[in-house]
Formats: sequence, structure tokens, C-alpha cells
Amino acid sequence: MRQFTAIVHRGEPNEGGFWATCLEVPGANGQGETKEECLGNLREAIPLVLETEREEVFRLDPKAETTELLLA
Repeated sequence: MRQFTAIVHRGEPNEGGFWATCLEVPGANGQGETKEECLGNLREAIPLVLETEREEVFRLDPKAETTELLLA
């Protein structure tokens, strides 16, 4: 399990709803009529963006290596 930071914004008064971004995963976004729907969409977007980025890195450099990095 990993922890991410979601920044949730309210839509414009004439639009309604919510939209959110993730600080740790640029490009991952969510939106929805409710805050819960918005965060659910962001939860779905995060692994998709991470996998796409991973594929792109290894496409550009097939010999690249991965390692775990822990921060305290």
C-alpha cells in the first residue's frame, strides 16, 4: 500500500462538482459530481499514469534498472 497526496478543488459555482490532482503523480487527475466520486476517479488514474510512465521509461531505455527507495 502506498500513500499519495490528493489536492481537491471545488468546481466553479456554475459548473459544480470537484476535481483533484495528485502531488506525487503529475498527470493523474480525477473529477466527479461528489468529492467521493472525484477521489475514486483519481484512485483509478494514479496506477494507470504510473504504469504508462514505467512503460515509457523502459521503452526509452530497455536496460534501465529499478530499485526500491524508502524515505523516512
